[in-house]
Amino acid sequence: MATFTFQTQACCSQTRARAGVFSTPHGLVETPRFMPVGTLATVKGVTPDQLKATGAQMVLANTYHLHLQPGESLVAKAGGLHQFMRWDGPMLTDSGGFQVFSLSQLRTITDKGVTFRSPRDGRMIEITPERSIQIQNQLGADVIMAFDECPPYPATREEVEAATQRTYRWLERCIQAHQRSDQALFGIVQGGVFIDLRQKAAKDLVELDLPGYAIGGVSVGEPGELIDEIVRETAPFLPADKPRYLMGVGTYQEMVRAIASGIDLFDCVIPTRLARHGAVFVRGDRWNIKNNCFREDLAPLDAECPCYTCQNFSRAYLGHLWRCRELLVYTLLSIHNITELIRFTQKIRESILADRFTEEFGHWLN
Repeated sequence: MATFTFQTQACCSQTRARAGVFSTPHGLVETPRFMPVGTLATVKGVTPDQLKATGAQMVLANTYHLHLQPGESLVAKAGGLHQFMRWDGPMLTDSGGFQVFSLSQLRTITDKGVTFRSPRDGRMIEITPERSIQIQNQLGADVIMAFDECPPYPATREEVEAATQRTYRWLERCIQAHQRSDQALFGIVQGGVFIDLRQKAAKDLVELDLPGYAIGGVSVGEPGELIDEIVRETAPFLPADKPRYLMGVGTYQEMVRAIASGIDLFDCVIPTRLARHGAVFVRGDRWNIKNNCFREDLAPLDAECPCYTCQNFSRAYLGHLWRCRELLVYTLLSIHNITELIRFTQKIRESILADRFTEEFGHWLN
């Protein structure tokens, strides 16, 4: 039997921020922590060795996309995701629920599950809670997510209430279907922008005594202040001795505010997505390497950043690569962006351990 434990090491005296350690079969995750997204069993443009050098501890992949291509059977035959993509650290797979509801144009939702048309070849596919768990069992990540219904924004209270209730019923079926003791099944709190629905959903999920819990269905179009309120009013209802994961969030301010509410883990595609558009994160700011001000700037992006990009290349060189559309630029910018967001959460962790979170990061809370 594999063990999954979460230990709180320190708490902020003025907020709910906390520093901890999440133990998985493939290693430890020090929290708070940003987790890079490797949707199709790869973090775009970055090799596993380069990814490890960024400070990444836990990486995500996606059930929906991997089911469509190359298929979970091939991944299992290769020895599971860790062997398939050559990543030996902790991994998490999203259940595919968000993608089914956000990417599939033709879909039918029933209590049984979701039927949708594959965007790859047009065939009709059915994913039920049981099927999602079966796929994730074959993929073999350390943490797997329950299949949930992610309501859009905006949606009526009735629509959100129905989706939240269905998510709970589906979670019960996920628990029954889950077959591997070396994988931790996390439940997902839904409820849209309705705080009472969120809090009730959290209470209901906690009674099932899962290894960890996520807050889902945020960052789907609602304004930032609503995201803050949802997280602030929901996180306290989740257990203190289990990891709390905010799905799909990864900007500086979003993470600081969520950490202040007690969130431990984050994921987002923005480091590599923005890199593919020439954007970089530098000390809390977002720059565009295409700007003329960098054309003859021979300084690194950030002289204090330990990443491979900053230790070896100038802003002028990166801008040159971008203007030439050289493929190397996507890798170099991705390496820096991932490193930057991980270092940001590492610094937050250090500030919590020293009880200096509000002194060092309080300006993000205003």
